[in-house]
Amino acid sequence: MPGSPTRLADFVPYRMAITSNAVSGLIAGEYRNEFGLKIPEWRIMAVLGDAGQLTQRDLVRLTLMDKVAVNRACKILEERGLLRRSPNAADGRSHHLELTGEGRAMHGKIWPQALDIYERIFAALSAREIEKLRVLLDKLLSSVQALEGDSR
Repeated sequence: MPGSPTRLADFVPYRMAITSNAVSGLIAGEYRNEFGLKIPEWRIMAVLGDAGQLTQRDLVRLTLMDKVAVNRACKILEERGLLRRSPNAADGRSHHLELTGEGRAMHGKIWPQALDIYERIFAALSAREIEKLRVLLDKLLSSVQALEGDSR
């Protein structure tokens, strides 16, 4: 039947997942050894380093990680002194989360390494291919979000 792969290797969602895991794993290996961070912890740091102060709900939405993984990563980062919580005046049930000075310093050391590895991985693609990939990924994410909205 056309359009229905019979082999897992031909199933595009599977290929996307393993490619994403390979890219993330390669980048993560660099900062795991030097900074002792796992992928969820670095994702939280990367988002907070980019966006600034956020709530845990914001982090779940922006990282697409489940609540438990976000909570666990935030607790670890807080215990290590890389993240701090402050009361959320708008919602007493949540907190604002932000990187501490130490967290920002670590982010500043990791980010250039992550960019270097990214550039080495994506050197296999032209600038035009990278832009096309970004457009395609945005389309797929929008499609998933629309389908999720339909199922609610």
